[in-house]
Amino acid sequence: MSEDVRAGDSASGAPGELPEYAERVLAVAELIPPGRVMTYGDVAEWLGEGGPRQVGRVMALYGGAVPWWRVVRADGALLPGHELRALDHYREEGTPLREAGRSAGGHLPRLAMARARWDGDPDVTPHT
Repeated sequence: MSEDVRAGDSASGAPGELPEYAERVLAVAELIPPGRVMTYGDVAEWLGEGGPRQVGRVMALYGGAVPWWRVVRADGALLPGHELRALDHYREEGTPLREAGRSAGGHLPRLAMARARWDGDPDVTPHT
């Protein structure tokens, strides 16, 4: 995942302009409180359009400018290729993690989805 937002993949083709759907996905990612996560499917459901794959595509192309580590896979596995960077963010923010079993490749933890998942309600305080 790039740290910079890519330019030019918009419907209008104007450099530096994001497609409208991408802007909405990124806006949701910015709403997720530190220490909480939403799945790709949760984001699509929140927006009322698209699906997990579309959200994942937006995050892969444009997510470097937002807290990308807060939009995750439903199984709680860390994003392949970005596991250690994401893990640093999760630990810094106090995101609930489940320790990996011995059989897990690389012994990386997973997100504790039942505790980390945010339902989009701004009045719900982060986990404790």
